[in-house]
Amino acid sequence: MVKISSNLVPIPASVVDKRGTAVVNLKLDDFELRVDGELRPISDITRAETSVRLAMLFDNSGSLDAAREFEKQAAIRFFRKVLRTKDEAAIYSIETDSHLAQPLTNDVMRLEHTIAMFGKPEGGTSLFDAIVNAADYLRPYSGRKVVVIVSDGIETTSKNTDFDLVVQHVLADDCQIYVVQTGLYEGANVRALAAERRMEQLTGQTGGAVYLPKTTDQLDVAFDQIAADLAQQYVLSYYPSTEHRDGQLHKLDLRIKTRNDVRVRSRKGYYAPKPAQSSGY
Repeated sequence: MVKISSNLVPIPASVVDKRGTAVVNLKLDDFELRVDGELRPISDITRAETSVRLAMLFDNSGSLDAAREFEKQAAIRFFRKVLRTKDEAAIYSIETDSHLAQPLTNDVMRLEHTIAMFGKPEGGTSLFDAIVNAADYLRPYSGRKVVVIVSDGIETTSKNTDFDLVVQHVLADDCQIYVVQTGLYEGANVRALAAERRMEQLTGQTGGAVYLPKTTDQLDVAFDQIAADLAQQYVLSYYPSTEHRDGQLHKLDLRIKTRNDVRVRSRKGYYAPKPAQSSGY
């Protein structure tokens, strides 16, 4: 079942020009929002001053290889770059029984220590379970909710096996997903390509992005791009009208109406909660 928490639909949006440079001077009137194809009003716009609640899902399953120490160090450097005093991050360990390894904190030392202490990878990869658990965990918090997955993306042992339901879950919990797809340094295999397509769908629906570092040097670049993206985002607010509060998926299409030389990345849908029943159920 998809649980939904609030009437407000936050829409984090990344806008870049043709060179891929962030466009940072846009106003509310520059944006145009269509919901299920119809123009709808946007009530508010803020910049990256909106706080971030971030969950990193770090793969500790047996599918990982010798580059893992580089991945741990890159993740540690990412926390140093991305976390401001008003932000918090948590860490999930992806394994056969994926679990919360470090609850939300703004103590970068604790986050670094958690990553550094992860032992030798072993067991299965319950990636979908970790994604659903992280979205559930972030649901009660305000601000931007971000999930960063550091994994080859290959799912093996989750109880939540329906990928479409996983996508629904993260949309309903207003989470934005970024993926640093690891393990491709020796070239992709068929399972990794299938995983990449799933990760592209997950990030595309939520307004995030997939990064595919082909060398360990590119790991830092991938994390830098996520940090830059979060620092340069717009966050738009949309309040669905009463008839759209039906618990169903509604399609979102955000555009810049004043320029045709830019690209917008934002979530593609939302679930609006049904109005509270007053009949005593």
